[in-house]
Order: sequence, then structure tokens, then C-alpha cells
Amino acid sequence: MSHRSAVIPKSIRIAGMTIGSGFGSGFSPFMSGTAGSLLALVIYLLSPIEGNSLWAITVITVGIILGPWACNTLVTEYDKDPKKAVWDEFIGMWITCLFLPKESLWLIAAFLCFRVLDITKPYPARKLEKLSGGIGIMADDLLVGVYGMIALNIIRIALKSW
Repeated sequence: MSHRSAVIPKSIRIAGMTIGSGFGSGFSPFMSGTAGSLLALVIYLLSPIEGNSLWAITVITVGIILGPWACNTLVTEYDKDPKKAVWDEFIGMWITCLFLPKESLWLIAAFLCFRVLDITKPYPARKLEKLSGGIGIMADDLLVGVYGMIALNIIRIALKSW
């Protein structure tokens, strides 16, 4: 038992691990980041929240606040950026969906855009990944989520005026 787990009550630690692992999607045996992104998209699709609402922004903000703590519950001495920590994919995916219509084609585009950006990590996202602990786990995905949101909304606005 590590010192950290001895200090945090077990129920709180389990809650953090549940959130940090994207409600278990991070335990997928392959492509845990893609599994987490896909579950985040399904949850968003099934929710009554629209991407241009104050509720969407509130959920994302709360997720950003909880994220470093939740992801840290999965960090070990030997694994500083565990693949099972996918809460960053949830929040990055939801950021990418901001202000887009809640329609199949836009959501597929958001998923593909976010995954490509998350894998390629354009500057300075790769540098943010090097920050320590939960902050580093979260920061790069937040940034690529913003990149995706901006790119897709530029396309949406351009198509609308075309």
C-alpha cells in the first residue's frame, strides 16, 4: 500500500479511479484512449445537453477541475502516465464537440478530429504532456480539444455561409 492510498479513504480513491478511468473504459485491453473517447461521445450523444449550452460548459469545467485528481489516483511510482487514465479523453472529446450541431456527421467528424489531434499532438500539446501527474495527463488533451473545436467550428461556419 502506498503512502498516498493510506491517506485517502478507499471510497474516495475508488471514485477517483472510476472517473479517471473514464468509468472503466480505460481498462480496455487495446486502444484505451479511443475507447474512452468513444464512450465520452456516446454519453454526450445520449445526454440532453447541447454543445452550445451553459450546461455543456459547466460539465466540462467540473471535469477539468476533477481531472487532475482523478487521473492521479491511477498514477503509480512506475507508471506516471497510465494508459488506463482516460478522463482526459472525455474532456478533450467534449471540448471538441462544443458549439457543433448534435448531428451524426458532426459528431463523427469531432471524434475523428480529436483522435487524430490527440495522437499527433501538434505544438505545444506534446510539451504539455510532459507536465507532472494528473496535470500533464489532462493538459495536452484539453489543448487538442480546443484545437479540434476551433477547426470544426471554422468549417461549420464556412459551410453555413457557403
